[in-house]
Amino acid sequence: MKIALIAHDGKKADMVGFVRDHLSLFQREDIELIATGTTGTFVEKAGLRVHRMLSGPLGGDAQIATEVAEGRVQAVFFFRDPLDKHPHEPDVAMLMRLCDVHNVPLATNPATARLMFEGLLKD
Repeated sequence: MKIALIAHDGKKADMVGFVRDHLSLFQREDIELIATGTTGTFVEKAGLRVHRMLSGPLGGDAQIATEVAEGRVQAVFFFRDPLDKHPHEPDVAMLMRLCDVHNVPLATNPATARLMFEGLLKD
């Protein structure tokens, strides 16, 4: 199962905390992690292996959206900062739309991510 991890700058600490709290899922052998560049760097520092795409503003969100559209990502954890402006907002909207189109679970905050995590453990 391939899982994508993305976090806006104001939410990177939340993502690292979530990953640390749920290492049992993220360290499973059948899990492959991909992330936008900067988020991936933070996740690596938390002790996980992750394939890093470009940073979000440079196209990383679009790269992950392509993976979703081509059926190569089964879940997306995207901790968004709704109170800040983001120059790559069209890529963010495209990623979210593609998750809906392709029926890929998308968690945009830690509360939803915890529920999604529980569901992934059942599979």
